[in-house]
Amino acid sequence: MHINLPEKRYYAIGEVAKAFNVNTSLIRFWEKEFDVLKPKKNAKGNRKFTPEDIKNLKFIYHLVKERGFTLEGAKTHLKEEKKQALNTFEIVSKLEDIKNQLNKIKQHL
Repeated sequence: MHINLPEKRYYAIGEVAKAFNVNTSLIRFWEKEFDVLKPKKNAKGNRKFTPEDIKNLKFIYHLVKERGFTLEGAKTHLKEEKKQALNTFEIVSKLEDIKNQLNKIKQHL
C-alpha cells in the first residue's frame, strides 16, 4: 500500500485516516490495541501522529488488512518478530515505491 502523506513532524488523525482510506475510529481502535502506536496528544486531546507512528500503522495495516491476520495474530507477530518483520516490510515498501516511480517514468516515454 502506498500512502501519500507530506513530510511533517506530526499528522492529525483525519489526515492519517484519509491516507489509509479508513475511518478515524479504526485508527483510535488500533491505538488502543497495539502498544507500538503512541501518538502525542495536545491540550485538547487531539492525537498527533509522528512519522514513526505512520510507519507502525503501515505495518499494522499490512498485517491486518492485506495479509488477513487477526488482531491477536498481528500483536504476536509484532512482539515476536518485530525487528525482522519490520525491516522486511520496509524493504518491500521501498521496492514498491521504486516500481511505481519506474512505471511513471515508463508512461512518460
